[in-house]
Amino acid sequence: MPAYLVAQITIHDRDRYTNYEAGFMDIFTAHEGRLLAVDEQVETLEGAWNCTRTVIAEFPSREAALAWYRSDDYQTLAQHRFAASDGNVVLLEGIAA
Repeated sequence: MPAYLVAQITIHDRDRYTNYEAGFMDIFTAHEGRLLAVDEQVETLEGAWNCTRTVIAEFPSREAALAWYRSDDYQTLAQHRFAASDGNVVLLEGIAA
């Protein structure tokens, strides 16, 4: 069953964040990740959405998503994101079709 990652990121150091972006796709796709949306100008229909970037990604399973997130390669790369931004990241189970 697919799993979906949703990230709300507030970037405060664009230069440092580009280091994260530069290495992201190679690690992400190696774990069968697929980007569904990346947007910095979302339209808020209800409530408050106070981040500068929203990301929705899909993985073939929860296990694949966690293998990517917990991998040494990603955690090393993520240090750039941690230093350059603040965020909320959640993992959602997909619904069986």
